[in-house]
Amino acid sequence: MNRWIGPALAAPVTLWLLLSFAAPMFVVLVLSLHEYPDPFGPIFIPPSLTQYTDIVSDGFYYGVVSETVLLGLGVTVLTALLGYPLAHWLARMPVKYRAVAFSVILIPLLTNVVVRSLGIILLLAPEGLINSVTALVGVPAARNMLFTHGAVAVALAQVFLPFMVLALYDNLQNTSPRVHEAAESLGASPAVRFLTVDLPLSLPGLRSGAVIVFLMASTAYVSATLLGGKKVWTTGMLVLQEAIKNLNAPLASALAIIMTVTGLIFAALCTLALNRMMPWLKSRPSQPISIPRWIVPVIDILSPIVSKLLLAAALLLLLLPLVLVCIQSVNDVPQATAAGFRGFTLKWYQQVFFAGTYADAFWVSVQLALTSMLVAIVLALPAAFALGRFPFKGRSALLAFWLLPMSLPHVAIGVGMLRLLQLYLVIPPFLGLVAIHVIVILPFAITLLTTSVMALDRAQEEAAASLGASPVTRFFVVIMPGLAPGLFAAGIIGFLLSFGEVTVTSFLTTARLTTLPVRIYAESTFSLEPTAHAISAVLILFTVIALTVVGKVVRLDRLYAR
Repeated sequence: MNRWIGPALAAPVTLWLLLSFAAPMFVVLVLSLHEYPDPFGPIFIPPSLTQYTDIVSDGFYYGVVSETVLLGLGVTVLTALLGYPLAHWLARMPVKYRAVAFSVILIPLLTNVVVRSLGIILLLAPEGLINSVTALVGVPAARNMLFTHGAVAVALAQVFLPFMVLALYDNLQNTSPRVHEAAESLGASPAVRFLTVDLPLSLPGLRSGAVIVFLMASTAYVSATLLGGKKVWTTGMLVLQEAIKNLNAPLASALAIIMTVTGLIFAALCTLALNRMMPWLKSRPSQPISIPRWIVPVIDILSPIVSKLLLAAALLLLLLPLVLVCIQSVNDVPQATAAGFRGFTLKWYQQVFFAGTYADAFWVSVQLALTSMLVAIVLALPAAFALGRFPFKGRSALLAFWLLPMSLPHVAIGVGMLRLLQLYLVIPPFLGLVAIHVIVILPFAITLLTTSVMALDRAQEEAAASLGASPVTRFFVVIMPGLAPGLFAAGIIGFLLSFGEVTVTSFLTTARLTTLPVRIYAESTFSLEPTAHAISAVLILFTVIALTVVGKVVRLDRLYAR
C-alpha cells in the first residue's frame, strides 16, 4: 500500500548524486575520448583513443601508473598489519573506556590530510624526531628518509589507517563471546584463538578495508606531493598537473579512468580471493584451520610481543604527527618543515589571530562546511528513513550507489566537476564546491542517521498516535527529539569532513574562493611558515573539543556502527 514511500524518500539523495557524482564521472569518461585538449570546446565530439594510446606508449606514464599501483598495494598491506592489532584492541576494550579509545581513530580521521602530512615530515626529517631519538643511542642519522616511496607510503598509511581499522572493528566487535568461550574450552590460547576464530570471521572487514584503502591510496596526491618532493610521482599528481597546470583535461581524464578501472579490477580480484576463503557466506562447508602442534608454543611466545609492537606502532603513527604539529606551532624556526626545537614562541599564533593571514580562507571554509553539512543532512535524513523503515526493491543496489563516492577516486570527480562548471558559467564556483563536499559527507551522514532511525522507539510514536497526534506532530514532537543526538553527531562529523577536505577542493578553488586547507597545501609545496602549524593546532583542538561534545550525546564507538 505504501510501497512508494521508500523510493520517494530515496529520490532526493539519488538525484543529487546523479547530478554531482555520476554526471562528472560521465564527463570524465567522455573527455578521455577526446583527441586533443580544448578547454573551451564542446564535450561531445567523435571519440578517439589517442589519450590512451599516448599513455600506453609513453614509458613515463606507464612507470608512474605501475609505481602508483605498487604503492597502493604496499599501503594496503601496511594498514592491514597495523590495523588488526588496533581494531582488536578497540573491540576488546571494556565498554566504559571504548568511546575514549575510539577517539584515537576519529581525531586523526577528522584532521585534514595536509596537517597530518606535515607531521610526518617532522617525524622523518634529517633533524626530525626519529633521528633525534636514534642519536641518543649512538645510531647514525638516516638523512634520506624524506622524498622517497617509503616516506609516501608511511604518510598514506597514516591517512588511511582509520578506514581499515573501522572496517575491521565492525566485524571483530560483533563476534559472539560464545565463540571465544568455545575456543577456550577446547584449549586454544589467545593467539591461536585469534588465528583460527577472529581472523577468519574478520575477513569481510578486511575485504572492505583493503578495497577502500587501495582505491584511496592509489589516487591520492596531497601526501605524495608533500612527502615525495617531486622525486616520487603518482597518478593523482599527474591528473592534478594535467588538469590545472597544463589544461589538458583529456589526458587527465584518461589517467583518472585508468586508475578507476585499475581500482575496480583490484576490488574484484580482492573480493574474489577473500570470498573463496569464506565459503560459509554461501552456506558451503569450510575446512577448519589446523595449526601444527610444534608451532603453537612459538606463536604463543611471539604473538604477544609482535601484537604489542604493532599496536604501539599504529598508535604512534596516528597520534605522534599531530603532537609534533602542535609542538612545531610554538617552535621558533623560520620554516614549517624545519625540525628540531629551537625555542618557545607564540608569534605564530599572534600572526594567525591578529595579522589576519588566514582569515579570508578560514571564513570560506566555515561557510562551505556549514552549507555542505546542512544540505547533506537534509538529503541523508529521508534516505535514512527509506533504509530503516520503508524497505523497497533495489534498496541494496541503491545503498551501494550512495556509498560509491567514498570508494571511487575523488580526483576523477574533481576533473569532471571542473569541466562542468566551465560549461555552465551561471553556476557559482561556491555551489560547485558545495555539490562536491556534500558527496564527501553523504556516505557518513547516511550511515549515522540510519543507525539513529533504526534505534527510535516505535512505541512512543504509537502512543502519540493513539492520543490523536497527526503524522506531522509526531515527527516534530516525538521523532525529531529522538533523532537529535544522531543529527548532532552527523552535523559535527560532516562539518569536520568538509572543513578538512583538500583532494577535490583543489580542483575547484579560485583566487577569491580558497579554503583554509587548500591554502595551507598550496603554500606548503614551496615555502611555509609555522603559522600553518599554529592554525593546524587550533583545528586539532577544535576537533578534540567537538568530539568531546559529541561523546556527551552519542557514544563515539557507535558513530560508525553499521
